[in-house]
Amino acid sequence: MVRADVQSDGVTGTVTEILPRKNAFARPAVANVDFLVMVLSAALPVTDPYLVDRITVRCEKNGCGVVLAVNKCDLDPAQSLQDIYAATPYPVYPVSAATGRGIDELREALAGKICCFTGNSGVGKSSLLNALRPGLAIPTAQISEKLGRGKHTTRHVELFQLSDGTYAADTPGFASFGDEAEPPILPEELAGLFPEFAPYLDRCRFDDCTHRAEPGCAVRLAAEEGRIHPSRYASYLRLYEEASRLDPWEIDNS
Repeated sequence: MVRADVQSDGVTGTVTEILPRKNAFARPAVANVDFLVMVLSAALPVTDPYLVDRITVRCEKNGCGVVLAVNKCDLDPAQSLQDIYAATPYPVYPVSAATGRGIDELREALAGKICCFTGNSGVGKSSLLNALRPGLAIPTAQISEKLGRGKHTTRHVELFQLSDGTYAADTPGFASFGDEAEPPILPEELAGLFPEFAPYLDRCRFDDCTHRAEPGCAVRLAAEEGRIHPSRYASYLRLYEEASRLDPWEIDNS
């Protein structure tokens, strides 16, 4: 990331300083992001919580904050999605780019930050940015009722100024968020990347507990009792199995 003196034409300028890099993602190619804003929906297209959890884990690994914007709440309040993340530290904002619901609250949460918007194609990332700063006129497209998903109107990463000190990058959909371009996450790292697991990690009977089938596992018990949402725990188990299948060369070359 650089600091530049921009000329009066608003286009040309001179690089004055290269800032230290605090985080980076390969796909989409962004760096020094304060928040990754994940735009979710229970209306078409419906967001799969597992895809969200894959990205929250990557954000935790990269030291990037997470904000969840549940869009299209005028069509479906997405209460099940809101419930999943209520027990996490991630702030959840029910919003509607169409009606303006929650836009002021989301704008306030992002004030002074550098953000990156991601989510399913068609979930309303570009529409939300247009609502956050009227006049941007970022192109949008209709959802395909037959396919249940949107068209890729955003084909590259572009940074927009929402207000003084607030910037947001619009990116292509979740399909372009590439875990394969990032260093692998090892199985033993995963539990620490689910922040709501933290109160239970040192309560397990065994120090090397994988939080799957071991007796006396405090994490599994918390999931069974609803203190950890079952959907998040299911994502942990699935991610653990995927990480366990890593070849040694993938780990050695990370």
